[in-house]
Amino acid sequence: MTRLTCPGSPEVVALGAEAVLIKACFEGLPAIYKVRVRKPYRDNELDSLLIRGRSEVEAKILADLRLRGLNVPAIYYVDLGAGLIVMEFVEGVLLRDLIRADPDEALKHIESLGELVARIHEAGVVHGDITTSNVVVKGGDVYLIDFGLARYSRRLEDLATDLHLLIRSVESTHYGLKELLLRNFVRGYARVLGREFVDSLLLKVKEIRMRGRYVEERRVRGGT
Repeated sequence: MTRLTCPGSPEVVALGAEAVLIKACFEGLPAIYKVRVRKPYRDNELDSLLIRGRSEVEAKILADLRLRGLNVPAIYYVDLGAGLIVMEFVEGVLLRDLIRADPDEALKHIESLGELVARIHEAGVVHGDITTSNVVVKGGDVYLIDFGLARYSRRLEDLATDLHLLIRSVESTHYGLKELLLRNFVRGYARVLGREFVDSLLLKVKEIRMRGRYVEERRVRGGT
């Protein structure tokens, strides 16, 4: 990632269907301004409630995890009515890019990611979009970012879906290293929540993946 020097000109870094991300400064600190996008096809009152609710959940989850000392972006400012969250810009290297540039170094960090995700799950939070593009390595530490789809849940199915999404991400972007990467991730995860829990979680992941394959096979065959 490029270094942001304050003060600096605001820069749009992502323009998605749900939110716009702008890199700028807040009180002299590098920050990300996340503004949720209004939907013109949706009832205005309902739209406001949804934006407010989703922004509140995301901000609360980030604040809760920071209070636990976990590596997620700090919250600087929140305006629920405007659907605005201003948070820390975590400056570092994306794990996705590190895996491509230095796989041996990346293996150490994905084990740390396993520990971090386990602690997030232990806190009753599901991230919802764990990919190597949402992990930043900063000064030797691993940070998980982009909690726009996060929610509170302790259901095994939801925790397993988090791991399923990571596996799909690794398979699609780092296929040649997937076995090593996932083995190291699981080692770090088990260090926090134990091997017995990990085994039950991986069984649920396998079930989710089999369901996905079944649905895809039916689609290809033209089934209903």
